[in-house]
Amino acid sequence: MILDQPSAKNHILDCGERLIAGKGFVGVGLAEILAAAGVPKGSFYHYFSSKERFGEELLVRYMDQYLRRLDALLSADGTPARARLMRYWSYWNVTQCGITADGCSGAATGSKCLIVKLSAEVADISEAMRLTLRDGTDQVVQRIAQCLQEARADGSVPSTLVANATALTLYELWLGASLLSKLRRDGSPFAHAMDSTHLLLGPPGR
Repeated sequence: MILDQPSAKNHILDCGERLIAGKGFVGVGLAEILAAAGVPKGSFYHYFSSKERFGEELLVRYMDQYLRRLDALLSADGTPARARLMRYWSYWNVTQCGITADGCSGAATGSKCLIVKLSAEVADISEAMRLTLRDGTDQVVQRIAQCLQEARADGSVPSTLVANATALTLYELWLGASLLSKLRRDGSPFAHAMDSTHLLLGPPGR
């Protein structure tokens, strides 16, 4: 039976996202998604023309949610822009590795970020999914750059800091830390990324 409720599509996406976040896109078959969602194949194809289309819609939805969370973390709230940016990196620590006072809880056994999990994998198998992630990460970097421009204006970073280039460097740094944490099974890459972030941002401008 075809499910017409709007929630049915999101249910399939929710179930697929949980599976793919742990096993990757190629590692999860359509039958596994159907079993997890408890829906027949006809329901899946009612909403998605193919597994690739499902993956594209999954990533579009994920990036929309991610950018909304990022906007909330970086939004002006009376604190210096540098502090708001550091709030984002602290959030990254917690969501990617479960950082606690003792280090990395869970030892990065599985990425919770689909950007980290899927970028290398889907770039070689799906142009639509690659472009979705590319465009989404470009928007992340743009938001970081805007926050850095605000930090220059409020004096929480040096006025000589180049916002666009620094934003890209920081994002690349943290993506790399996420990958290394999966290999090392500890939080040391995130601790290094945090130290490097402070160095890159420099002392307050005034």
